[in-house]
Amino acid sequence: MSLVVTGATGHLGRLAVEALLERGVAADQIVATGRNTDKLADLAARGVTVRTADYTGPASLVAAFAGADKVLLISSSEVGQRAVQHRNAVDAAREAGVSLLAYTSILRADTSTLVLAPEHKATEEYIRESGVPFVFLRNGWYTENWTGQVATAVEHGVVLGAADGGRVSAATRADYAAAAAAVLTGEGHEGKAYELGGDEAFTLDEYAAEVARQSGKPVAYQNLSEQEYATTLAGYGLPQPVAEMLADSDAGIARGELLTETGDLSRLAGRPTTPLSKAVADALA
Repeated sequence: MSLVVTGATGHLGRLAVEALLERGVAADQIVATGRNTDKLADLAARGVTVRTADYTGPASLVAAFAGADKVLLISSSEVGQRAVQHRNAVDAAREAGVSLLAYTSILRADTSTLVLAPEHKATEEYIRESGVPFVFLRNGWYTENWTGQVATAVEHGVVLGAADGGRVSAATRADYAAAAAAVLTGEGHEGKAYELGGDEAFTLDEYAAEVARQSGKPVAYQNLSEQEYATTLAGYGLPQPVAEMLADSDAGIARGELLTETGDLSRLAGRPTTPLSKAVADALA
């Protein structure tokens, strides 16, 4: 058995490799791929096979997937280039004859109105048409999208956003990685589309209140319009397209597009998802 994890130099891919190891998969049965394999040297030292793979280089993907049984395709971080890059990976998986291609998509990719959704929808359609056995891991939002900025929130006493009172089923990257590892090592997932999110949804008001409670500092949520939020983020130095994407995602939260109550994530992971309180505590630590 050979399990390939793409994007292993990124946060989610790295955690997926760790989750496979934790599930007892032998290191020499795991192939960790990325553009800069220097970042994977520690995994190589632990016996994990490391290969170079670039979503823009079809030949590198074919070489990286050689002999693969199953592939975890972590979606590209290059918004706007994803559909083409993912097709290259799907083609390589088909050439390798993999028994399962697990793709990290987005919640309700086939119906979502988020600006991030079309590339995921296009990728899912291409995978279906490819004939490669597949499973779609439709990931919701990462709790780290907020906890990664917890120090700034505490310093300024405010969490900015455009989510209004919308609830979001966020979970940690480690939660999503655990589910991916379970799918790669389990059976019966072919043809499924799992809607993945945290067990307990929260509003950004509730997030801010939790940060305030644990930090002992006053922190409140300030709701902006989608345009105001995009302008504010751009003012902080984020590229305009990224600022608009984040603001659009918050508007999606307000519409309920990042809320899911399927329980798929904790069921696959075999444990409850990480509570907001623990995620905040870990970030503050």
